[in-house]
Amino acid sequence: MNILLIVILVGFAAFLFWNSRKRKKQQAEMALQMVPGARVMLSFGLYGRLISINEEQTTADVEIAPGTTITVHRQTLARVVEEPTDTPIVDADAPVVAPEPLAETTEPEYGERADSAAEIDAAKRANDD
Repeated sequence: MNILLIVILVGFAAFLFWNSRKRKKQQAEMALQMVPGARVMLSFGLYGRLISINEEQTTADVEIAPGTTITVHRQTLARVVEEPTDTPIVDADAPVVAPEPLAETTEPEYGERADSAAEIDAAKRANDD
């Protein structure tokens, strides 16, 4: 019984050690990618371009829109976002096609209110047919 407990304890400690090394390696790789000009996502879902990192104050300046810069804590930099390489090809010479108008219905859609009692009666008659 004691041997099994010791084996489980040693296995758990090895797992924690391995997981810690893996996490440190991932953080080191991300730190190498966190350079000014990189597109980043903050931990609360805001995207922007990294302007600078202040190691002393542990802050980072992120431009979220042209001319709009915010200062955040360095730990809020969640990950570096890759720039999209696939841009849709738009043919400038293609004719613009107008969408077809929707057919008018006298019956209200599900969840839509009918304006008068006459419309309610007409809708009921249409459903009965």
